[in-house]
Amino acid sequence: MHEYATRFADFLEQISSRVRAMTVDRVARVIKLTGLGIVAAALGLTAVIFLIWTIFGALEIPLTTAGAFAVFGVVLGVTGGILWFKRSRNDT
Repeated sequence: MHEYATRFADFLEQISSRVRAMTVDRVARVIKLTGLGIVAAALGLTAVIFLIWTIFGALEIPLTTAGAFAVFGVVLGVTGGILWFKRSRNDT
């Protein structure tokens, strides 16, 4: 009788380890990668914001604040125009 109890316990443990390997282990890896992706995205966005802020500050020294805004406006306007032109050409 004692042998059946140990065999049944081993059987249940095998089933639980298989289920865990098919579900929890896969999800744990995805959760870990998602967390690392969120951290990387936050650090990247912070770096881009500080880069733009630094470029604006560097432009503000020789120009005025209005001149720095004008340079950023021209750069963004030209970039937007180029992207709009490429989009319009691809649609036709």
